[in-house]
Amino acid sequence: MRTVAEKVLVAYATRYGSTREVAEAVAARLRERGVGVEVKPVKAVRDLGGRGGVVLATPFYLGSMLKDATQFLERNRAALESLPVAVLACGPVSAEGDMAGARQQLDDALAKLEWLKPVAAEMFVGKYDPAHLRFADRLIAALPASPMHGLAPHDDRDWDSVRAWADALPAAMGLA
Repeated sequence: MRTVAEKVLVAYATRYGSTREVAEAVAARLRERGVGVEVKPVKAVRDLGGRGGVVLATPFYLGSMLKDATQFLERNRAALESLPVAVLACGPVSAEGDMAGARQQLDDALAKLEWLKPVAAEMFVGKYDPAHLRFADRLIAALPASPMHGLAPHDDRDWDSVRAWADALPAAMGLA
């Protein structure tokens, strides 16, 4: 069991801010459970010393983990191999999306990282606002075959599921 004095790092990659909001909700829930937490963007993490575990939050785009998240994992591989790690992913832009397929994308991405053994991993639905898309994403959304084609702005994040997942993390990470 790890000591309570060791903080859990909730590190997030995000393109439009939605995954950051989910990461912050997980951190808040962990704090409510008495866990010391630090929340940072993955690009701002310099080392993992003194951490009792890491929660990585990342969006998935076109079936892949955001590049910032994969770079974080590789850059911190040595430390992460000895820490409990949980992975939270935001994938489908709609609750009507293919959750089984999205979950399979997460499982496939984690399988490619043979060294990483997450104590918990989950895919959640995200939110979508076409008004905030960058140019390349607007082009993709304009394609008739795109799952984002014609979608109106919406937020399908299931906050109860996010909180329930976060509630299980202290035990999964050996902090309870």
